[in-house]
Amino acid sequence: MASQENRAQNCSVFPVLLPCFFYTILFITLHSLSLPTKALGQSPPFACDTAGNASLSSFGFCDTSKTLEARVADLVGRLTLPEKIGYLISGAASVSRLGIPKYEWWSEALHGVSYTGPGTRFSSVVPGATSFPQVITTAASFNTSLFEAIGKVVSSEARAMYNVGLAGLTYWSPNVNIFRDPRWGRGQETPGEDPLLASKYGSNYVKGLQQSDDPDPNKLKVAACCKHYTAYDVDNWKGVDRYTFNAVVSQQDLDDTFQPPFKSCVVDGNVASVMCSYNQVNGKPTCADSDLLSGVIRGDWKLNGYIVTDCDSIDVLFKSQHYTKTPEEAVAQSILAGVNLDCGYFLSQHTQGAVDKGLIKESDIDKAISYNFATLMRLGFFDGNPSKKPYGNLGPKDVCTPANQELALDAARQGIVLLQNTAKTLPFSATKIKSVAVIGPNANVTKTMIGNYEGTPCKYTTPLQGLAAYTSTTFQAGCSNVACATAQVDEAKQIASTADATILIVGADQSIEAESRDRVDLLLPGQQPLLVSEVANVSKGPVILVIMSGGGMDVTFAKNNDKIKSILWVGYPGEAGGAAIADIIFGAYNPCGRLPMTWYPQSYTDEVPMTNMNMRPNPATGYPGRSYRFYTGETVYNFGDGLSYSDFTHHLAKAPTEVSIPLQEIHECRSSTCKSVDAVGEHCQNLAFDVHLKVRNNGAMGGRHTIFLFSSPPSVHNSPRKHLLGFEKVFLHGKTERLVVFKVDACKHLSVVDEVGNRKVALGVHQLHIGDLKYSFNVRI
Repeated sequence: MASQENRAQNCSVFPVLLPCFFYTILFITLHSLSLPTKALGQSPPFACDTAGNASLSSFGFCDTSKTLEARVADLVGRLTLPEKIGYLISGAASVSRLGIPKYEWWSEALHGVSYTGPGTRFSSVVPGATSFPQVITTAASFNTSLFEAIGKVVSSEARAMYNVGLAGLTYWSPNVNIFRDPRWGRGQETPGEDPLLASKYGSNYVKGLQQSDDPDPNKLKVAACCKHYTAYDVDNWKGVDRYTFNAVVSQQDLDDTFQPPFKSCVVDGNVASVMCSYNQVNGKPTCADSDLLSGVIRGDWKLNGYIVTDCDSIDVLFKSQHYTKTPEEAVAQSILAGVNLDCGYFLSQHTQGAVDKGLIKESDIDKAISYNFATLMRLGFFDGNPSKKPYGNLGPKDVCTPANQELALDAARQGIVLLQNTAKTLPFSATKIKSVAVIGPNANVTKTMIGNYEGTPCKYTTPLQGLAAYTSTTFQAGCSNVACATAQVDEAKQIASTADATILIVGADQSIEAESRDRVDLLLPGQQPLLVSEVANVSKGPVILVIMSGGGMDVTFAKNNDKIKSILWVGYPGEAGGAAIADIIFGAYNPCGRLPMTWYPQSYTDEVPMTNMNMRPNPATGYPGRSYRFYTGETVYNFGDGLSYSDFTHHLAKAPTEVSIPLQEIHECRSSTCKSVDAVGEHCQNLAFDVHLKVRNNGAMGGRHTIFLFSSPPSVHNSPRKHLLGFEKVFLHGKTERLVVFKVDACKHLSVVDEVGNRKVALGVHQLHIGDLKYSFNVRI
């Protein structure tokens, strides 16, 4: 068992073969088999159990009337140096003399309580939890209230599992990295390629997880963690792995693209933790970069919480990156840079030596662990029996409730994107489409639908099961798996040639895109293109193509096939994905998802190495840039694409003709020609305006609709071609209209980042884009 635990916590020993969570799952599985049944559902760990030990009431850290700072200082002051070092690692040891039990920091809740991480497990007491769509699918809803609602359900289920000893209180979610390159295997975990969407997703999901019912605003329901900081988006591509990759990033791209989601997590979401990543940024490991950690997260953004390493990152920077000569130097650099907690054991093994060699002082360790203890105190871990606290009444009955599972279904419906619908083929009528051929390697899947960092779901509804609830179905996989070397075309063609309609459900799974596994192309894997084309050509009725994947696919061949009438992208839609797909195909739900990332042609990956971190194009080299904000080439589908069964129109009711920036007479731009002015200062106070938009649903069917407000700034500072200023999700009944108001802060929303990382408001003509509308106005001094 010890060897399995070591692998779970020291995954860098196997840096390329398999992702870290594989060893965690293996350890948990084997460990749970050795436990008595009683241990699989028991009381949660907590400190200051004065009912069980009256002497603990004399300890200041157990006195809830004291300030948080006083309690932390009291606790740290009672610990020996070895005990303090034990609180630098994720598997924190017990201190029995002070009544403190051991605590496992590592739990995950990316899109539901997960069994990834040794802090959480399932048993007969709680056999499963609600498994929401993978993040990329939820992000496609562009619905901030949904992001928060999911977080609230996940945290309630987490607390319920904690109360029976099956989960922790600290969750290393969400992942807010930018989905910069479609080949990245972990793009599925992210909210997409746009910094504003990622920021809105991260801060709202964090609020859902963390916001407590306790009257003390500093209390936490559970503690979230935004990861992986920063510019992390290469796992294993053509021999380049995340453990040694040096992300060379310009200051402009760093501040313009990669940092905003993390800043929003901290500043807007008040997240309790940030996780530093494996990679280097401009030659420095992020977990040893004092500018990024102490300077930005702790200093500029004022993090109220702790900084944790990705698992074994300090071990990696020493052994794999050879950044320091000794392990003690690695310890010192990381702690002094701002690391508070090590996911792994490296700090427990080498911190004493770093102190002995004078590389760090005991006071540095005191400072580091104080943030960890403060987080646990905000969670109530040091407040005694949690049954007396706001969430003590939660238990197994509160996991997988009908309401929670209905939210998972609704989230999947909202995230599904209708990309093509020739001649309004969809929705189907169940009275007219009386038989459907259901074909494809993802047509009857279960686990594929929930993606990675998953938990055991409450139940599954496969696509085949969902469709069978509406009409008669016949099924052929056509491919034994998504990477099939041979397609069983004849059997699939046979059922397609006689059915009223054919639904092909294809795409990827974790064998194609996953942690430690990046793609090398954008094509449908294996012989799936052959299966799709052959079946489409002989189908009796209309053909619907459903793509289940985290990243975009080059499906130009299907897009141009006249037999394929409609194309849907469903991401990884969660436990209720099959029901959601069927509800949209048969018109019980009006599709409203929009793509959160650009879909590139295969030629893009032939020309652009994944390791080039530049967001902006370079005409001199032919480099086309990345994301809708900068990319200059051809696309398969665009960021924001998505159709509805209703026709929504927009009418601009109110917008300014110009915005005047009130600079002081002594400002340098008063006497010389400036292309931009600083986006900070007195001139930015109350410099805001409203954009009023009338949105009408001209169709008979009610539905949700996403309104995007884009801006194209003047061409200064290599500014984006256009960027997202805001988005709103509204519901409109058929033949109704409503007014939507966007509040635009000129210095915040109209600004761009210049070449050295400063925000500037460009002077000149800005153009707003709302649907098909374009509106220009002037920004002047």
